[in-house]
This record gives sequence, C-alpha cells and structure tokens, in this order.
Amino acid sequence: MQKHQDILSTNLCMQPDSEDEIGVTKRRQFLSSSLFVLTSSFVVNKNPFQALAVMDSSQDNAKVFKAGIALGKEAAIERFKLGRKDLKYLLDNYSSITPDGGDGVRRYLGTVGVSSGLYGITKVLKELQDEAEDIVEYTESMNDFNAYLSAADTACYSANFVEFSAAKTKPEKFLDDAKMDAEMMLKNMNKMAAELGI
Repeated sequence: MQKHQDILSTNLCMQPDSEDEIGVTKRRQFLSSSLFVLTSSFVVNKNPFQALAVMDSSQDNAKVFKAGIALGKEAAIERFKLGRKDLKYLLDNYSSITPDGGDGVRRYLGTVGVSSGLYGITKVLKELQDEAEDIVEYTESMNDFNAYLSAADTACYSANFVEFSAAKTKPEKFLDDAKMDAEMMLKNMNKMAAELGI
C-alpha cells in the first residue's frame, strides 16, 4: 500500500520539465486516470487501496481449480453442493448482505474474490454435464443458470456506480433485480441437482 501511495505522491508532485504541451498533457492524463481509479475504489470500498488486491491466490478456494485439469466427479459434486449452500445463504440473508453494496452480493455469487462456493461454478457445472440423467434438460438449466448469474453480477456491479451517474435508478433497484436473478439461479441449480441425483 505504501508503494502505491508513494507512486501517487510522486505523480501528484511532478512538475513539467518544460512547457512542452505533449508532456503536460500526458502528465494530466496519467493524473486524471490515477485519481479516477483511487476515487472509484474509495467510493465503492471505503478504502482506496482495497480494490488493488481483488483475489488472494493463497486461499484454498483459489487452489481448487487448475487450468486444463478436471476436478473429478466427486470433487465437482462437492463444489456443486457448496455452491448451492452459499447461494441459499445469500438469499436467506440478502437484507443483511446488501448494506455492503453490490460487491457484498458479488462475493457470494463468486464473481468477486474466491471465498464463495460459487467461485468457479461454471467449470463445475460443465464438468458434471455428462453425469446428468437427461443431458438436454441439464444443459438447458445450466445455460439458464449461467445467464442469470451474469445478469445478477451485472446488476450488482451497476448498483455500485449508479449513484454517481446521470441515471435516476437507485442502487436498491439493481440489488432487487440481482436477488430475483439469484432466485432463478437457485431454481436452475435445483433442476440440475435433480438430474444429477443429489
């Protein structure tokens, strides 16, 4: 964190070596972009440097998935169960999670950080596809689930920034939409669970 503060301080104090318009313009662009990133991070996270470390690769959930390597049926079923459990928890405790804003919900959706059982869920669902009793039904539910996950994530992301835009929509509207999407995610997970016999 100190390193980032030092870089920002250096750039804030940097004076043009000459009146060269290109050099001044480049410094202004860099300063504007740096301030925008830090201000946006502060508004959303209450800590301007929190957004600099979105994922900690040392967490156990981050080690579950390895590129090009399948989880295996048993591990995939366990991840499925864990994801469904965390999704149920999100829905049951939605009103106590939403004060943390859209990113609070996104942590449970598995789209921010790696702590949720839904982290990496699309890979899990794809891996379990061949285990389904009716692969067509399972695939339709899987595709619907993925679409609702994407919609919920987008709504939560929008809730983070809508207050600072010209739009008149309130963050609560986006969070309500995200909850409806999460309910549909659970409905489709239950369908897939039935196809998997779990």
